Amino acid sequence: MSAEDPQTLPEDISPKEFSEVLSALRSIPRSDQRRWGEVYVRGLLAVRGKKTMRALANGAGSGAEQSLYQFISKSPWDADPVRGDLARLLVERAQPRAWVVQPLVITKVGRHSVGVERQWVPRIGRVVNCQQAMSVWLAGDRGSCPVDWQLALPECWTDREDMRRRASIPTEVGSCPPEQCAVDSVSRMAREWGLRGRPVVMDLRETAPQPVCAELVTRQIPFVVRVDPSSITPVPPGPKTTPGGPAGTDKDKGESWVGSAGLLSTLHRQRMPVEWFDHTTRTMRATSVGAARVALRRGPTAHGRPERLDLVLLAAWADPGRRSPSEFWLSNLAQSQLGTVYRTAQLSRRVERDLAEVSDGLGIRDFEGRSYRGWHHHMTMVSLAHAVTVLSPSHAHGTPAPAARTTPLPSRGTEVSAV
Repeated sequence: MSAEDPQTLPEDISPKEFSEVLSALRSIPRSDQRRWGEVYVRGLLAVRGKKTMRALANGAGSGAEQSLYQFISKSPWDADPVRGDLARLLVERAQPRAWVVQPLVITKVGRHSVGVERQWVPRIGRVVNCQQAMSVWLAGDRGSCPVDWQLALPECWTDREDMRRRASIPTEVGSCPPEQCAVDSVSRMAREWGLRGRPVVMDLRETAPQPVCAELVTRQIPFVVRVDPSSITPVPPGPKTTPGGPAGTDKDKGESWVGSAGLLSTLHRQRMPVEWFDHTTRTMRATSVGAARVALRRGPTAHGRPERLDLVLLAAWADPGRRSPSEFWLSNLAQSQLGTVYRTAQLSRRVERDLAEVSDGLGIRDFEGRSYRGWHHHMTMVSLAHAVTVLSPSHAHGTPAPAARTTPLPSRGTEVSAV
């Protein structure tokens, strides 16, 4: 980076990729706003350390700090079309294999930033003064990038008119649990952005998975979600339909509760080695993975009777010598290969790596404004800077794609139902 011009792009950033990614700003109607958007993204890429408005404006000319503040916090441009254009560009260039939902906790000292509240954060295991957000990343073996953001607003921000007015929270925005925010995001991406659906990867170990899985099934969204087996509610065996398959009758009356010897024996018996690339250690690994069909309680129907949710349960053994699996995943990808489903689930590690190595350095947690619109504008600019980084040739990691394995899911003859 040039000492004379802080707005000079770093040497490892491709000017060609910068221009191509910044074409996503064309949906912003005013040319002056598009210009300040380019200045903001350039600053995110060039400035070292904390991305304050003053640091981002340095070298951009007189009055740049105020203009950038106006562009981010006050200007009424819509972030959604910019995100949609970015997502379509990434689909074409990076060919992602999954949409990975990644939670983000942004700790704060004060109480004025939009959405900040002292709240219990399961991932941290304590009460934290913070913002909680959900992001959706387009992910493949060679890279990932966030394309959509949702800020999970506590009720103290949505139920009080003075708080809404202070942060300029739109009237249609209400309090939203993080998991529901994620479901709304992926549904909008498929419906409004016109993206071809990819499996949604999500961690539901801290919540009951049935409501989220049921909603994804209803919206016809493929998924593979990590679960805590103790949170799964079983239902008695009976008539059922398999995900994506014709109606049939479940004749297997054996036990299938996750904690039972029956289901664990089935999973253990069905397991096969699956090769996958571990993005956290940058090494190829092999894990024993088994699968069995399970029926879960979906919720009351119009007749007051519980409706079955028929899914596939995957169990993985990090230590083949242990009887108990180390991971459990639920999926509605009943016709997919076991190895493909598990490798898709492990793309969450790719996102965790890129969040730590790329987005954190681009100021993903640095926005200090107080407006709801400003937060979304800043996150959109960070997504653009992230895309420029991962698409630049110097950042294109030569991650080997694991060879496909022909490890099918259990046939109907090995189906089990939770009882």
